[in-house]
Amino acid sequence: MNKSFSVALKYGLFITTSLIAYFLILRLFDLHQNPWLRLLNGVFMAVGIYYAIKYYKLSVNKDFTYVDGFKTGLITGFVATILFTAFMAVYLFHLDPEFSKKLLSDWFSNYEEGTGILIFIILIEGLASTVILTLTFMQIFKKSHNNLQNP
Repeated sequence: MNKSFSVALKYGLFITTSLIAYFLILRLFDLHQNPWLRLLNGVFMAVGIYYAIKYYKLSVNKDFTYVDGFKTGLITGFVATILFTAFMAVYLFHLDPEFSKKLLSDWFSNYEEGTGILIFIILIEGLASTVILTLTFMQIFKKSHNNLQNP
């Protein structure tokens, strides 16, 4: 199996597990409706992508390229996003349908949209943050081609 893909899959599963555990802990204390607590989801995603790229770079040493690092970060985030979105779809449609109604009370009354829009928002939010975080972290991990020397 490709080293980049195996690292991305490992860290993507780690991020997914962290996101699900965090959501369930919030649910346990009835804090899952507070949108401000979702900011920590970004921290989980950022830490996972950062360490995926870092681990991949350490494992391939001199063979590390920008493209491979970028690919590792994207696949890591995409795996985590897709799996977490699937979990939330099961949760919202089957385990707690009232949760989405509470969150989207205005949407239900005004636009006749529902749980599907929440799933779409979670997916787009995860994919967008993956791209942004990967681009950001690759600025740290890329090889420098700066040949300037101090006089």
